Amino acid sequence: MNILVFGATGSQQFNVIEEAKKKGAEVIAATSSEKSFEKLAKAGATPVVANLSDVEKINEITKGVDAIAFLIPVSLPNPFDGLQYAKNVIDAAKTNGVKKIVWNTSGWLESQKVGSPVDDVKLDVQEYLKNSGVDYVIIEPTIYMENMMGPFCAPFISSEKKLAYPTPEAMPIGWIASRDVSAFVVEAIYNESLKADNFKISGLQNLKGNELASEFSYGVGETISYYPQKPQEFGEIMKPMVGEAGASSVAAYYENLQNSKEFPSKFNPEMNGILEKLPVEMTSLSQWASDNKDFFIK
Repeated sequence: MNILVFGATGSQQFNVIEEAKKKGAEVIAATSSEKSFEKLAKAGATPVVANLSDVEKINEITKGVDAIAFLIPVSLPNPFDGLQYAKNVIDAAKTNGVKKIVWNTSGWLESQKVGSPVDDVKLDVQEYLKNSGVDYVIIEPTIYMENMMGPFCAPFISSEKKLAYPTPEAMPIGWIASRDVSAFVVEAIYNESLKADNFKISGLQNLKGNELASEFSYGVGETISYYPQKPQEFGEIMKPMVGEAGASSVAAYYENLQNSKEFPSKFNPEMNGILEKLPVEMTSLSQWASDNKDFFIK
């Protein structure tokens, strides 16, 4: 099995390499820079430079590939470019006889367009993929545990023993580990009965803020309290990374959450059924915190 992975340099897709290697796959990892070659090669992949906007190059690296693990870059300067990038990959897959595309959507898809370019473009990608004629599986993960490693959270844990996140304490979330999502992607590639399927996946624990902090504390062996971070504080921390407009938009989203009495679902209670089709050993929040203790506790 030859698997081409897009987004492999980032935390959301990097573990696809190891999970695919466990099954004996040959992995090709597309990257925009040769600077990532050493990291990807060390993980067991064959790295190739390929810009998602380069139709000719995408077509070239897709030849001889059995399956594609796809992801749209999260922080595109123009989110609408994501649709054309996806079309380039999907068209190349169809031209070259790729058997299956598994798309990690980096979050649950909306049921309809909501006026957010990042979310709305994913619905256009979904429609294009479904009509492409290529077998596909769409993996929709909830919020990544790795988000807690971000600059808006990790420094608070290290210096103040506070788990900072801009969601209300009362909002439950089924946090999921990146490695688990990668395992779902690989299982979906190898399950030949899945040809036109969507899976909304989450962790097995639906944790409110204080419960999250309690599980985290158990994992790292120290008492960490939950801090429902003010959206504007979160936005200021994010501004250098996503720009002022992007930071303001995300801060406004969390501001609405803070003022809401009803929260969007971030947990799938039907995970047992999904695990029957895609057998993955799930990671608990406390286990993940324990595994990453040295990152947080200095």
